[in-house]
Amino acid sequence: MRVLLSTIGTRGEVQPMVALAMALRELGEEARLCVPPDFRDWVEGLGFLVVPIGPELRPTATVAPRVQAPPTPEQRRRMIEDTVAVQFATIPAAAEGCDVIVAGGAMSMAAHSVAEQLGIGYVYVSYCPVTLPSPHHAPVPVWGRAPADATAGNRALWAEDARRWNGTVGAAINAHRAAAGLAPVADTRGHLFTDRPWLAADPTLGPWPEPADIGVVQTGAWILPDRRPLPPELEKFLDDGEPPVCVGFGSVRAPRDIARATVGAARALGRRVIVLRGWAGLSPADDGPDCLSVDEVDQQTLFPRVAAVVHHGGAGTTTAAALAGAPQVVVPQLYDQHYWALRAGDLGIGIAHPPAAPTAESLAEALGRVLHPGVAARAASVAGEVRTDGAAVAAQRLIDGA
Repeated sequence: MRVLLSTIGTRGEVQPMVALAMALRELGEEARLCVPPDFRDWVEGLGFLVVPIGPELRPTATVAPRVQAPPTPEQRRRMIEDTVAVQFATIPAAAEGCDVIVAGGAMSMAAHSVAEQLGIGYVYVSYCPVTLPSPHHAPVPVWGRAPADATAGNRALWAEDARRWNGTVGAAINAHRAAAGLAPVADTRGHLFTDRPWLAADPTLGPWPEPADIGVVQTGAWILPDRRPLPPELEKFLDDGEPPVCVGFGSVRAPRDIARATVGAARALGRRVIVLRGWAGLSPADDGPDCLSVDEVDQQTLFPRVAAVVHHGGAGTTTAAALAGAPQVVVPQLYDQHYWALRAGDLGIGIAHPPAAPTAESLAEALGRVLHPGVAARAASVAGEVRTDGAAVAAQRLIDGA
């Protein structure tokens, strides 16, 4: 079997696909990836064929400006048309000779049409329950806008969401489908998601609510095994004192001064700090001996050795912290991050930071709460419930034709 794993997104979308690629390879199957060029060297270094798609995304992850104007309708239209065009131009060649395309995330807008054109299988995967239609929750505003009527029932809100999908990307997708000799689609979102999408989220952390209107297949989170040793300077820092607080925002934008605020908060509580620079280039305010700033490291090795993690609430980071049993302070910015922040609180393994911009004072209050022994004990308990076989489950389902 040859499988194309395609996604448009940052590391949170790409790394699960790499985990699935590894699981497929362990079962003797061939996987190739169509991902943004930022990840080409890394994925090729793991031995997989990579077809880069779209522009580099790293420049979008600078620290959030104090005031950011939303794109105009014309700018939004052009961005959508451009990304749809790039996908229809790139994915057909990437999928040549493949038996199935697995498309990850809501920005994967051409993969199903390409699979249809080539006569091969197609699977859509989401990494968070609230991004899929359900009567149990409202839609996440994919296009940067909340539902017009927040008091309406969830089914009505999802119907509005479907209309918004049609109005935003329907014309662009159907224009390319017509050029490929394919019939137009009337329900854009339903076409992309299908009536049997996969959910690559841990059932303890992000359970799919039943009963549902669509047949979601929850495989568990696709976790990439990472056996890299920690850098010597980080090992020494960890060994030289009590477990520190760790702050990092991965490959997404971070709130302004989040690293400095976290350092100030940790110092107020007598804690040391590890700052993960990430794509936003986070750095502490000074080079005091109680702070260490490092580039990307293996979270699976680091997080079990820290007292708490301050992060953005991406699905991957939330899962990694939960699996490590590390209490979490989640500072959500957009999309599904608010869901994961709420889930950390609901499970008793962390808290969601209030919507206001984080300060040293607000983070000290949050850290003081999650550093309570009861939260650490609960986090350790939940860690034992988090599954690690999601990618293997998904790989076997692909082989079995499910």
